[in-house]
Amino acid sequence: MARYEKVAEALRKEISSIIHDELKDPRLGFVTITNVDLTGDLRYAKVFFSVLGKDQEYKRTKEALDSALGFIRRLIAQRIRLRFTPEIAFKEDRSSEYSIKIQQVLEEIKELSEPKPSTRARGKVKTRKEVHGEPKKSRLLHKK
Repeated sequence: MARYEKVAEALRKEISSIIHDELKDPRLGFVTITNVDLTGDLRYAKVFFSVLGKDQEYKRTKEALDSALGFIRRLIAQRIRLRFTPEIAFKEDRSSEYSIKIQQVLEEIKELSEPKPSTRARGKVKTRKEVHGEPKKSRLLHKK
């Protein structure tokens, strides 16, 4: 595991604990920090979050996180020993909603492609012989 991956994981854990334990903003919804993308020089971090709710919840939570950005960055500087504390930008992560949408579409496709039970076959299935009777004998095979 590369250093930037370790730092990104540490940032994800710390930001998550800061949001859940330290921030008391009523605009915050049920926030989950899903991923942190760091640049190679560890100077800039994109923090991806998801919120349980609709678009309005995302907007309110984004405003709350942006207003608490300095506070979060200061606490990260105190808790994680780095030469430079990364600049943080919060980004919405809607991949969970996207995966739910894909799952619904796949279920609809499955329902459309399943064969529907026939209304004619209600009971015993008849053989070809029962439906059409004895096969006719070919005149070509039985010459007299």
